[in-house]
Amino acid sequence: MKHPSAPLLHRRSWLSLATAAGFASWLSAPIKALAEQATTQDAHNDAHPLPYLDRLGLQLYTVRNQMADDPRATLKAIAAAGYKQVELMAIDNGALELAAIARDEGLRVHSGFLDWRCVVAPETNPDWTIEQTIEMAERIGLRHVVFGYIDKPSRDTSDKCKAIADRANSAAAKTRDAGMRMAYHNHSFEFAKLDGGATTAYDIFIERFDPQLMDFELDVFWAKIGGHDPFAMMKKLAGRITMVHLKDLKKDTPTNHDEATVPADAFQECGDGVLDIPAIMRLAKEIGVLECHVEQDQSPAPLDSIAQSFRFLAEASKA
Repeated sequence: MKHPSAPLLHRRSWLSLATAAGFASWLSAPIKALAEQATTQDAHNDAHPLPYLDRLGLQLYTVRNQMADDPRATLKAIAAAGYKQVELMAIDNGALELAAIARDEGLRVHSGFLDWRCVVAPETNPDWTIEQTIEMAERIGLRHVVFGYIDKPSRDTSDKCKAIADRANSAAAKTRDAGMRMAYHNHSFEFAKLDGGATTAYDIFIERFDPQLMDFELDVFWAKIGGHDPFAMMKKLAGRITMVHLKDLKKDTPTNHDEATVPADAFQECGDGVLDIPAIMRLAKEIGVLECHVEQDQSPAPLDSIAQSFRFLAEASKA
């Protein structure tokens, strides 16, 4: 369904809002240069206000039920909690109107998730192709298109993951040609060993994703529960991570590579778990990350949770 009353933002009109030369340089320059442009001195100064707080985002999956009930009231509450932008759950026909409402409530919209089948199994999703996704993302005015899931039957061998990486590169090339970047968002399944060996899907993606085309949106919760140190991962991928998802992990939660079996209470508000979220944000600044988004997949009271997370980060910024 089209929304003729919603604002139409093509790439050329978005570029008129920013410095065209700077944006073009960002798209064409080696992604490693992003890290070299970061200010490293402040990142090591714990007394310095937290980076990203003045543009902190929220992934709307956190409040999916509230969005289904009343999108405008939910977006208004997100803005009132202190967030400055939202990341869309989906780039689809409803996203154009949703982005317009978010902007009307004072929230920026730079990023959104595509339907993973566009990349993994396009033959199963003929009504929503990567080309249609990119066109919609361009109309919304996004800067980042996120590929964020792979179903179990499609990810259980090295060869399947290599093929997915190649298809992702192809989709990312089309995304770049439209003036945007594509990023891969991890869960924990990517850190499970494949084919009885030592290789993981994430190893394959690091090696096989073209750094000129594909970025990473690192979810620090999923990296940690997957058995990896988010700080080490961020340093390893410096210059290739353009966005970070911030969520905390309950103490003593065991390693888990199956996203469907993670206990709901493993997902904690920022500051209530084992991850040093302020330190993660400072390291993100150092390595050239562009955006940070809070996300809490499970919560008995999502609007209370997002407000609590923002308050914690605001207080940490004053410390």
